[in-house]
Amino acid sequence: MLSLEQGKELVKLARKAVETKKVEKKFSKEFEIKKGVFVTIETFPEKELRGCIGFPRAIYPLGEAVQMAAISAAYEDSRFEPLEKEELEKVVFEVSILTEPELIEVKSPKEYFEKIEEGKDGLILQNGPFAGLFLPQVWEYFKSKEEFLENLCFKAGLTPDYIYRKDTRIWKFRAQIFAEEKPNGKVIEVKL
Repeated sequence: MLSLEQGKELVKLARKAVETKKVEKKFSKEFEIKKGVFVTIETFPEKELRGCIGFPRAIYPLGEAVQMAAISAAYEDSRFEPLEKEELEKVVFEVSILTEPELIEVKSPKEYFEKIEEGKDGLILQNGPFAGLFLPQVWEYFKSKEEFLENLCFKAGLTPDYIYRKDTRIWKFRAQIFAEEKPNGKVIEVKL
């Protein structure tokens, strides 16, 4: 778990990386640990998604991963046009630090519904080369576990029935989330 001060520093690091379009290699020593991370950019005050990209597994040092994810979310998320400079004062940044994804072991795919905690678990669903990920904060958009999983299948490029296939695998993870309350504003820890 990171402190609120560390979370503030990471959110500022994300914003600065987007502003400069550069990944700095110098950051606090505690950010040299490798962690999975996602950076989400939303419009303000509408809170509409403007970009979200990250690394679900601990591949890069945290400080570097946050900057790379932020730049990718701003300029390389294929769902959106690249962020324009004048938009920077109209968006908020959110940084999600992930636990290592854990494969959910089941004998029958129906067991997934018992082993997933709604509102807490982020999920990665994979079948062959197809994969999709939802962060834990995405639960607010769905009414049930089934709806969440069906939409995760769609995100992976699969039909909803893939939830029930024995060759589909699902991992779960948790996230510690830090976000700006307004553009360049106070950073808070978001509790789910």
